[in-house]
Amino acid sequence: MGDYDPLRDYLSRQTLPELVLSFDQIEELLGFALPRASQRASWWEKERNPENARPQRDAIRDGGYEATRLADGKGVRFRKLSMGRYRPGR
Repeated sequence: MGDYDPLRDYLSRQTLPELVLSFDQIEELLGFALPRASQRASWWEKERNPENARPQRDAIRDGGYEATRLADGKGVRFRKLSMGRYRPGR
């Protein structure tokens, strides 16, 4: 089981096209504190280069969403991927 599997599982159960979670809510789901790097927007954004894949990004994508850090820095917006962009297990 990967560290970010609880986030993946939570997202995969969601039906909303968009949802926002605070960092505290994400940490509660995961059961551990997020690294300081999670305060950077680039930590959440989809990878531009497959060689830069990160486990949190994989979990979010595998949960059927993409993520963007909120401008106020207090949480993350998750947007449902369209079926054409969502490929489980990739």
